[in-house]
Amino acid sequence: MFSTVLVANRGEIAVRVVRTLRALAVRSVAVYSDADAGARHVREADTAVRIGPAPAAHSYLSVPALLEAARRTGAEAVHPGYGFLAENAGFARACAEAGLVFIGPPAPAIALMGDKIRAKETVAAAGVPVVPGSSGSGLTDGQLVGAARAIGMPVLLKPSAGGGGKGMRLVHDEALLADEIAAARREATASFGDDTLLVERWIERPRHIEIQVLADGHGGVVHLGERECSLQRRHQKIVEEAPSVLLDPATRAAMGEAAVRAARSCGYTGAGTVEFIVPGGDPSAYCFMEMNTRLQVEHPVTELVTGIDLVEWQLRVAAGERLPFAQEDISFSGHAVEARVCAEDPVRGFLPSGGTVLALREPSGDGVRTDSGLSEGAEVGSLYDPMLSKVIAHGPDRETALRRLRAALADTVILGVPTNAGFLRRLLAHPAVVAGELDTGLVEREADGLVDPEVPEEVYAAAAAVRGDALAPVPDASGWTDPFSVPNGWRTGGVPVLPSFPLRVPGREPVVRQAPPGAVVAPDGVSVALDGLTHRFHRSGAWLGRDGDTWHVQDHDPVAAALGGAARAGADTLAAPMPGTVTVVKVAVGDDVEAGQSLLVVEAMKMEHVISAPHAGTVTELDVTAGATVAMDQILAVVTPAAASGEHA
Repeated sequence: MFSTVLVANRGEIAVRVVRTLRALAVRSVAVYSDADAGARHVREADTAVRIGPAPAAHSYLSVPALLEAARRTGAEAVHPGYGFLAENAGFARACAEAGLVFIGPPAPAIALMGDKIRAKETVAAAGVPVVPGSSGSGLTDGQLVGAARAIGMPVLLKPSAGGGGKGMRLVHDEALLADEIAAARREATASFGDDTLLVERWIERPRHIEIQVLADGHGGVVHLGERECSLQRRHQKIVEEAPSVLLDPATRAAMGEAAVRAARSCGYTGAGTVEFIVPGGDPSAYCFMEMNTRLQVEHPVTELVTGIDLVEWQLRVAAGERLPFAQEDISFSGHAVEARVCAEDPVRGFLPSGGTVLALREPSGDGVRTDSGLSEGAEVGSLYDPMLSKVIAHGPDRETALRRLRAALADTVILGVPTNAGFLRRLLAHPAVVAGELDTGLVEREADGLVDPEVPEEVYAAAAAVRGDALAPVPDASGWTDPFSVPNGWRTGGVPVLPSFPLRVPGREPVVRQAPPGAVVAPDGVSVALDGLTHRFHRSGAWLGRDGDTWHVQDHDPVAAALGGAARAGADTLAAPMPGTVTVVKVAVGDDVEAGQSLLVVEAMKMEHVISAPHAGTVTELDVTAGATVAMDQILAVVTPAAASGEHA
């Protein structure tokens, strides 16, 4: 076994790998950018090395910086985690050339399976069924359009070098192909440094089922069962489980054997995942989509049902050990479900969010596991992936696992950063999810019904109680409090008038509320009795949380709002929907634009958001340039309607 391993990643996966290294008595080396100097993975590793400034291109994606960190710390091996350089064949080769063991498959296997086009051709030759689509690498935009027409709409555009749903575009309208191809190429370049695309037939109401494989360097290859990953949004998984309720024993065995053939076809070693698209009405018609040559985000559900630590076996295989078990030795116990907690705001259409973690409580207990990179005081910015943590539950059956996971999400408190935890809890209670009737489009179809845009009245009441508590006078040194300084609304010979507070939640209209009589502000939250019900809120400052949901309730100053940016707000004004970076500016002041025309692109957490003209008119104000960093709701541009701009002229 190695004595020192460098973890070339950040966040929850770096914390996860460090945990197994510690269990194996292996010294761990963390790396960090300037943005992560105080991050949890830095504190939990045995030592840590700064590798560059905040942008990933100059830190976590810098091969020279990572190799130098390994050299300085005496590391013998590098664990890439997932994302960043985990599936980069060039990094694997560079590690080998530097005398380091890359804890993953050999570079040729990464290169082969990382090219989705070659991967499909290779596994097809090994007898694995594949999804119909384009053929050949390096297709031009025109060739992609031609392939899409030949396949028939709708089609799915996919980066050949990528994974995790990044850069994938489902296109229904042939007229939009050119714009979608351009956007997919930009996202692919930003995420993977390669804009090569392929196009595939879109399978209606499919299910996404993957098989975990494990291979050593001595010819041993086994599969560890399947994971159902059909609950997705924007082609990215948000809930995964093992096993799948769809598969019968015969189909499960056939898919497992196909995954083993796929792994053997590319000379695979280590832990990897073979992903299949499966028609819900005919599971036996499964087709290979791609192979992820790394540890998967959802690996904990497999660990919980098999009892096998996948990170440990990544390390042991990389150190030259043989797998001590054959396929018939693998057994499964119970059911496990995982939910990905991400920095995103469901009320704002799941746009990326950010902020400072002001208060944190992560669930644990019987059958519950949390893999997290969070800590109180951590800054969540827009430069990296939005996933903050994973909450996983295991039980003797699916019903128990789902119940435990819903309870765990309700017990999750992350104040200061909007997250999807409450949304996930409601999703897991949806009748179709409870029944196991899943497909990859279910979340998109049902999302509106799982998001409550209204702020509960008790949230405002609790916020008013917190605000009133902040006005309470502090006793002097002797313990005496001036009774006339207590804001209790007392009046001589009259009915007390409690103070009222103007409050607002971003994106909603301001309100005026009083604290309910008898409301008690406790050190860890607020207890408010309303209509005979008692609600418990955890809070830090103006943030309130309950059952995984959070609300940022602010003081509202109508005068300041009128004098500030709100005075310019309206149908003509385009504001940033999320904190991020302006990557594309397509217009200039004075340009005439059409309704719906793309004007700018804002990127955050590897997600692009196109800012379009709200109506036909003239760009009369443009406040940003390409490369500018913007805050949520920052004014970007103003488009004056055609009639108004003509009258002005």
